[in-house]
Amino acid sequence: MKSIITLFVLPLIFAENPAVKEFTNANNLFAQNVYKQLSQNQDANFLVSPFSAETVLAFAQSGCKGESAEEIRNALHLPNKDKVESALKSLLPKFQSSDLYTLHTANKLYIKNNFVIKDEFKHAASVVYQTHPESVDFTKSVEAAKTINDWVGDHTNNKIRDLINSGDLDDDTRAVLVNALYFQANWSRPFQLVNTHKRRFFKTASDIIKVDTLTHYNQYFNYYECPHLQAQFLELPFKGDASLVVVLSNEKDGLSSLEKQLDQVFASQHELQKTFLNVLLPKFKIETTVDFKVVLQNLEVRQVFDAQMADLSGIAGDKGDLVIDKVAQKTYVDVSEEGVEAAAATISLTVEPYSGYLSPVIPTDFVVDHPFIFFVKVNGVIIFVGRVTDPSQY
Repeated sequence: MKSIITLFVLPLIFAENPAVKEFTNANNLFAQNVYKQLSQNQDANFLVSPFSAETVLAFAQSGCKGESAEEIRNALHLPNKDKVESALKSLLPKFQSSDLYTLHTANKLYIKNNFVIKDEFKHAASVVYQTHPESVDFTKSVEAAKTINDWVGDHTNNKIRDLINSGDLDDDTRAVLVNALYFQANWSRPFQLVNTHKRRFFKTASDIIKVDTLTHYNQYFNYYECPHLQAQFLELPFKGDASLVVVLSNEKDGLSSLEKQLDQVFASQHELQKTFLNVLLPKFKIETTVDFKVVLQNLEVRQVFDAQMADLSGIAGDKGDLVIDKVAQKTYVDVSEEGVEAAAATISLTVEPYSGYLSPVIPTDFVVDHPFIFFVKVNGVIIFVGRVTDPSQY
């Protein structure tokens, strides 16, 4: 009994709409909670798009009622349904490429042949999420999965592939909601390929590897050293209102300590100031698949997964007719000399039951040679967050 699949990839913020600000604050709080959940369960590299998940679940919330909707709002720190829809109605039309970076986002709603969704949800899909229902025969699961995966690939420059398996679809599948986003940006000051060289990276104090390392010498970047966290923050700007923030513990084995203080890690990035630096950053590429159902259940979202309690009657039918069966996300990021390429997609299945210059100032060294946290931000909004413990693992 499977019914709503949601694929979503990264949106951005441009408006001054108060609802937009409230939604953005909710996203950044949710980012901390999601990172915390993932860091507790694995030691490897990972990448996640909390904004993608937040938006997909907001879409689902448009069809939830009662305590089912309340649980999602509480876990995601969302305001009420009207404010969420107001925020996204303002945001989504602005997710367009500029002369400085490539940004593309799109939504898609697939429904089972002859399945009737309620007018209010159809209106939200059209007016807020800018999509219209398209009928699909989910009983032909291989063909249906290919249709969905091809659409996702087309809208993420083929960086997100095979998000959904044919085994996720069957005669009980009622609807599949998809949103995909693709983001590519170049550094405002590219790293020179000739300066990339192998350097040591301490996976632990005793486990040392050699990795390709990007290098900038004698440049001004936004930087902050936090005495309380015993960590350094660096912001590397892209062309346009976007940047990569790296958070590096002063200690080789200090990542776990940072991860225990995530609220301060997220807050301290606002203390950045222009500083004369030498920067050495490993190249890295990450692909991650996250079971968001587990993450959400750990954040006390339970009812929408329970056939006896779920109320998705705002989508179709009555209370108990639909239940969310699966929420998953695939993400991709590639950090190189030129800049960053990133994409994300989240799936939810419901079942029925500046340049530098020479200076006399001695530069501070920012050498990323051990595990670190990073954010990708656009207009101040965290769209990706992740961790690198081994840059050699592609």
